[in-house]
Amino acid sequence: MAEIKITFLGTGAGNCVYRNHTAIVLECSDGTRLLLDGSSGNSLLRQGAAVGFLPEDYDQILVTHDHADHIGGLPFLQGQRTLVSPDGPPLRVYSTEESLDAVRILCEATRMRSITVDKEGAKDHEGRPVFQWLPIIAGHAVELGPSTHATCFTVDHVDGAVGWRIECGGISVVFSGDTRFSENLVNASMGADLLIHEALTTGKDGDSAWNRLHSSSAEAARAAATAGVKQLVMTHIDSGLHDNTQPLIDDAGKYFNGTISVAHDLYQLSVSSS
Repeated sequence: MAEIKITFLGTGAGNCVYRNHTAIVLECSDGTRLLLDGSSGNSLLRQGAAVGFLPEDYDQILVTHDHADHIGGLPFLQGQRTLVSPDGPPLRVYSTEESLDAVRILCEATRMRSITVDKEGAKDHEGRPVFQWLPIIAGHAVELGPSTHATCFTVDHVDGAVGWRIECGGISVVFSGDTRFSENLVNASMGADLLIHEALTTGKDGDSAWNRLHSSSAEAARAAATAGVKQLVMTHIDSGLHDNTQPLIDDAGKYFNGTISVAHDLYQLSVSSS
């Protein structure tokens, strides 16, 4: 039986003061483990440790875009990973050139474990590779495990922003990243088992979300319904909806008849083929 287990390490929007920033772990039944986005600061390490994920457990990272709340934890992850397992393989970071440029700049600025950075990757002070940059092209599949692959698609947020569709053994999970309502996302999500979509506000505040280059719960639900997905999980929650996410669910329910939930930090669920 194919299965993808999903753990949300952080579910807060960039300005949220009650939740950790975006990072999601996918564990596929073929043994592949993926990290979607890198949260910020030390929260990636702390949240992971709370559910048994240590820095050396990650080898592959899919990045959606270059904002600090999505990549800020990567230097800390690399620093601890290199300290604990100096001879381990480099972290493979998949993203667009725009986002990889930002990660390079971030690593040069923070210089965790005294690394040197170039266009191919990064090395520690003894010349051992600690990062490998892997630029991707929208629509091209990346093989990540024996039966796991991922395809990115452009979204409406900032230059170089993408979402990801991950497939393993016939199961498909789509992550929107940060985006306004996106036809590209709808097309990439067709028939998916699970759509993880950001929802900064409810539909009544949709103009505010749009102006901030984000989506409302109504738009997330419209995307889910149009794409015919089986399940919608909303994330990237702003401070005002942290304590009571029911308005997001109620709003989404006007447009999508499938299963709807709102993720919280350390929320876990599984999607299986049976």
